[in-house]
Parts: sequence; structure tokens; C-alpha cells
Amino acid sequence: MSLTHAPAGAVRQGSLRELNLALVLGRIATADRPPSRADLATATGLTRATVSAVVEDLLAGRLVSESDPAPRSGAGRPARGLVLAHQGPAGLGLEVNVDYLAVCVVDLAGQVRHRTVHRADLRPVAPADALARLVEMAGAARDDAADQGLTLVGAALAVPGLVDDAGMVRLAPNLGWHDVPVPALLAEHPPLIEQVPGVPALMVDNEANLAALGELHAQPPGPSSFLHISGEVGIGAGIVLDGALFRGVRGWSGEIGHLPVHPEGRPCRCGGQGCLEQYAGQEAIVAAAGLARAELPADTATARLAELAEAGDADALRALRDAGTALGVAVAGVVNLLDLDTVVLGGGYAALAPWLCPPVLAEIGARVLTAAWSPVTVRPSTLGAEAAAVGAAGSVARRIVAQPAGWLARSG
Repeated sequence: MSLTHAPAGAVRQGSLRELNLALVLGRIATADRPPSRADLATATGLTRATVSAVVEDLLAGRLVSESDPAPRSGAGRPARGLVLAHQGPAGLGLEVNVDYLAVCVVDLAGQVRHRTVHRADLRPVAPADALARLVEMAGAARDDAADQGLTLVGAALAVPGLVDDAGMVRLAPNLGWHDVPVPALLAEHPPLIEQVPGVPALMVDNEANLAALGELHAQPPGPSSFLHISGEVGIGAGIVLDGALFRGVRGWSGEIGHLPVHPEGRPCRCGGQGCLEQYAGQEAIVAAAGLARAELPADTATARLAELAEAGDADALRALRDAGTALGVAVAGVVNLLDLDTVVLGGGYAALAPWLCPPVLAEIGARVLTAAWSPVTVRPSTLGAEAAAVGAAGSVARRIVAQPAGWLARSG
């Protein structure tokens, strides 16, 4: 795909014009209603002439568009509002998980314009082959985006494992990946995106981190601090504090699936014992419900468990209760440590939340020191299983909004 990795923290020195472009576009992106040019001048402190010049650049570059004027009383021509454009640059989100591949395109306004999922057990598939399949899906997404007037200008890849600053997947135990040079493998394929200054061609991150970012920026807005737990075959967590993702010293925070809930318990693929994944991962729940021998396809496992639980199946209810209890033990430790008041159940957990939430809340109530006077909310995610791919694509789109000058230089 000829996607090369660049450090997420790289900052390019900008001119006054570049700063004004970012300032005005940022105001348009965060406004409660479409602002007029006069509104932007008031909000930014820039002169009306400067705002008008900046807006013209943004309109010409397909970064914003004009909305219909809002009704107003009195004389005078109603001012036209400005919104982020639905055509122009867009972000590409990619995801490799244990039992599926996903591709997503998100425009500057945060709208999902394309999403495809390919279900397959990827554990026996070599990393290069899995990524080749993903590139093929991304090519179809690129073509669909072009038909909608969108240009892909960057990609973010979500992987269920530890990723270093160079995009190397150091360990993804449930996939069996060790030291996989993802950027180098993707660079062997023809390019699918337009290179834009200030926007990395490829970012690689943990899928739970990107899912948490997707939830953070989902509509309607939620809390600015929360724990997002992605429940798939593996279990990962994204920690959001005061509106920012907490990554840890090396970017490896959130490996909640490998917290031991039974220190002398079942062996885990990571080499440890009693890890949460062995008691609350998707395969563990399916097996506990007596469904493993039925070879339940991964894409129907969650739905089937929900159906059985809804029908009152004793085995399914017991499996979900036990999984929720194990999950609650791990969550209570995180809440005690970080003083969070919201836990979001994402991935496959979202559909199972009606049965997982009660035992999770019971463990929080019993184990969290402050639970008696500081209640914790446990709820399903807004994006569900789509969160990681949507969060990946959205992270690219937001980078364009933050640094629009690169796109304008390319398109001008």
C-alpha cells in the first residue's frame, strides 16, 4: 500500500496563515451550530477581512461548505453558516482482529462513508497474507470513496496487540504475531492514499486505543474520562482522561485482558495464568455456554449468546454472569486506581451488556473503595463493534482538521 509511518507527535512549524486556517477550521468543527463569517471573527478575534480570506481558501480546498442561512427576524440578508465538507479529504481506518478484517472511511464531518468487514479466523494466516487481504479491501474502499467525491489522505491501522512508535507490532498474542513490521509489509503494495504534508501516511495503534478514540468523538458527546473495554476473542482497554487518550510511557497501556483474575488459574496465550481473557473473552464465554462444539461462527457468536440469554437459557445466563463477575474484578481494580466514573463496554460486549452490566456493577460495588458515595456508570458503547475502525479513520480526519494547510498546499 506504500504507506509509511511517521511519528504521531511530529509538529511542523506553521506560518501565520497556517495558524489562521487551523484556528478558523477548528472553530467551525466544534461550533454548536454552523457559524457565519461574522461569528468566526467574533470567536477568533481575527478581522472580518482575514476571516473572509481564510474561509475562501477553505471553501476552495473543499474543507468546508456553506449551509442554508438560518431564519432570522428583522431586515437584512441572513448570513450563511459554514460546516465541515462532506466531499474532499477523508481518513481511512483499517483493523486486523482475531476473527475479522475491517475497513472504514470517515469524512471531515465524522460521517462514516464506507465500511466493510470480512469474517475469517486469522490465527493460521501469516501477517503478510492478512495485510494483503486488508489492502484489497482498502482498494475497494478507495474506489467507493472516490465515487463519493472523497480523497483518502492518510490511514490508521488498529491491531489487537502491543505496537511501538515505529509501527512494529511487538506482540499480538491472540493472532500469534511477534515483531511484525507492519509499515514495511504494507509498503510492498501500490499506494492507495494521497500523501499530504502534516498527515502521516500510516499510523499503527492498539485497537482498544482507537476504539476509545472513536467513542470519545461519537455523537452525542459523552464523558471526557472513561474506560473503554473492547470485548472480542481478546480483551483490550482504552483509557481516556480529560478528553485525551492515556497511552503510558511506551504506548502500551490498557492490556486489561491480561490482568490476572485467578492468579493460579487457566494458562493464557500470553504465557501467564488466570488472565481475564480466559474467563471473559468471547471464546471463553461461548465454551462456558456449551456452544464450543457447535463451531459457532465468530460473526454470529455474540448474537447467538444474546438470543439464548433472552430466551432464559440457563447455560448462557450462567456463562455471562461468570464472565461479568471476572470482568468486574478487573474493572474494579482500574476504577480504584484511576478514579473513573464511567465504564464503556465495546466490541462484542456491547450487545451482551444487559447481562454483563449487573455482575460488573456488583463487583464494583463490593470492591471499589468509593462506590458507596461515588457511583460508577457501566454502559454499552455507542459504536459497538465498529469503534476501532471508525476511531482509526476518524483520527486521520481530525488530523486534517487540525492541520489543514498541508491539504490546501497539495490541492492548490
